[in-house]
Amino acid sequence: MKENIIVNPTVMEDLVEEISTNGVRRSIRPVYKTNDFALYNDDSLELMSRFPDNYLDMVFADPPYMLSNDGFSCQNGRMVSVNKGKWDKSKGFNEDLEFHETWIKECKRVLKPEGTIWISGTYHSIYQCGFLVQKLGYHILNDIAWFKPNASPNLSCRFFTASHETVIWARKDKKAKHYFDYEAMKNGSFPEDSIKKPGLQMRSVWSIATPSPSEKVFGKHPTQKSLSLLKRIVKASTKPGDIIFDPFNGGGTTGIAAAMIGDRKYIGCDLNSDYIALTIKRYEAIKNDHEHQLFDSNKLNKEETTMEKSIFIPENDVISENGYFSMNEVVALLRSYKSEPSKVQFLADMLEE
Repeated sequence: MKENIIVNPTVMEDLVEEISTNGVRRSIRPVYKTNDFALYNDDSLELMSRFPDNYLDMVFADPPYMLSNDGFSCQNGRMVSVNKGKWDKSKGFNEDLEFHETWIKECKRVLKPEGTIWISGTYHSIYQCGFLVQKLGYHILNDIAWFKPNASPNLSCRFFTASHETVIWARKDKKAKHYFDYEAMKNGSFPEDSIKKPGLQMRSVWSIATPSPSEKVFGKHPTQKSLSLLKRIVKASTKPGDIIFDPFNGGGTTGIAAAMIGDRKYIGCDLNSDYIALTIKRYEAIKNDHEHQLFDSNKLNKEETTMEKSIFIPENDVISENGYFSMNEVVALLRSYKSEPSKVQFLADMLEE
């Protein structure tokens, strides 16, 4: 039977209209919407049930890790509870497995045959998700090890310090041809990653620090992902015009990454209205702040020119091993400082001298 694949490029309006249509089920309308960015404060399974088959190009999912067990961790040198909220508490192996299977199965229905899904997690959840991805007939492309060089120390001193997460990347249909921006991943500039070597193929171990203070200006989510991580994922696996969906929107980093890269359409869903409000603040800051456009990377000479001055970068930010920055690295820094105009101005002044 031929699959019903929707290829209409005016996807955002069509999808929002379909989700919002009144009928036997209650209508669901976005709480925030632009031409390429829509947020829903609702249950993602309920929302996805309104999606047509074979519609989305990419899904990024950072589901609950089910690790809120009244234990403790270390944060900024202080002992803190690992509890994130009721949504992160395990209900037992079988019920957790059923939960993951339900949303992963629904994601498969709404993805295009060539569409891909990214699922992040720690050992608390990723093995269940990986098992289900295979059970449900996805084709696994990679498992990425996201190494966190600044991970929190282990307080018990009885086992190894957890310093990585696994991110599974899989395609819906084994026979379909997915999109992968090989050239960008091989030849792009990734100053935040000490493992990535310029001009060489990107490997499946990524060294990316946890979110910097500049990414938490408007607030934070307890399992917030680094913007550098999501920008890499979005760039690697989507092309202009693609629709990206995050069923566990959280602080909205997936959508912010899509907005910064540009020419993508994003749909995010979260039950927590506070996190939806946080996402809106972050998104509007991106749209209203033109400071990160001081330099257009497309107009820069492809041949990197090393600056003859070192630039001081505040604590917790990434600096080059030799203390100097290439022009492409400066562009990356400017964009990462989008919500901190003072840093942008400082870098601009340094370049003008």
